[in-house]
Amino acid sequence: MTVAVVVLDNLSTGSANAVLYGHLVEGDVGDKKLLHALFREYRFEAVLHFAAKTVVPESVARPLDYYDTNSARARTLMAACVEHGVKHFIFSSTAAIYGEPPDGVASEQSAPAPLNPYGRSKLMSEWMLRDACSASMMRHAILRYFNVAGSDAAGRIGQDTPQATHLVKVACEHATGQRSHVEIFGTDYDTPDGTCIRDYIHVEDLATAHLHALAYLRKNNESLTANCGYGHGYSVREVLETVSRVSGRKLDIRETGRRPGDMPTVVADNRWIRKHLGWKPRMDDIELIVGSAWKWEKHRNALESHARLPLSLSLQ
Repeated sequence: MTVAVVVLDNLSTGSANAVLYGHLVEGDVGDKKLLHALFREYRFEAVLHFAAKTVVPESVARPLDYYDTNSARARTLMAACVEHGVKHFIFSSTAAIYGEPPDGVASEQSAPAPLNPYGRSKLMSEWMLRDACSASMMRHAILRYFNVAGSDAAGRIGQDTPQATHLVKVACEHATGQRSHVEIFGTDYDTPDGTCIRDYIHVEDLATAHLHALAYLRKNNESLTANCGYGHGYSVREVLETVSRVSGRKLDIRETGRRPGDMPTVVADNRWIRKHLGWKPRMDDIELIVGSAWKWEKHRNALESHARLPLSLSLQ
């Protein structure tokens, strides 16, 4: 039987239930023996590498964990791809490699200047991937994510990470009563309302960008680097106001000091991906993004509440 998609995940933060299609293999991208066995069995044409640690403050506190997962294990995967003749490699990178871009807007030509180990660990992997492709027949697409948010519009899957730190997710958890409050980390940034501004991209538009990137590689056999963002941002306060409006809940918002490694404003210049990949976002609307996340969080919270009921009640 031909298997079109194989998902390799150690499930450290993910869930097997999120794999709606393809064959799930539980394992780690740093496991050389497992990788070689999979590559021999399936003879992959393309690899899309999503595995990473992504929490900026955690990267500041535990930098070596980030260089291990995001750089060293990525190198192991790249080496297996080159050895087994993989043609196309799509890498999940991050806007954090830009650091604090001039005027808060980053293009693919902006000089990398990451301010934290998370961004530096991703930039290291970009460098390794470029060099690996220059010395082999493999070609790459480096996609630099801005702030990914929202959930599957059909409500099937969504972010389910324990103790998540992404703003939209955290705010929606608070709105459903899973958290006692939501915090703003820093209110004295040089922005209109004093809080950080980020470019939020819906996860479905991001997924579509990967499909466009793979199609480009197949057609042109030419590596690329592209920003994945909408080209405009929202402040922390604006996002929280949207969550309150969409959910109909008053949020308990508490202000505290800045977090290490945070930048005031980071927004994508997305002209390249629009022009060269023909990428046209369909969900560029903060209420739509928050609405999908809110729908998922209510569904997830209801399922967990049902599971916590005594057996005699849950069967009624």
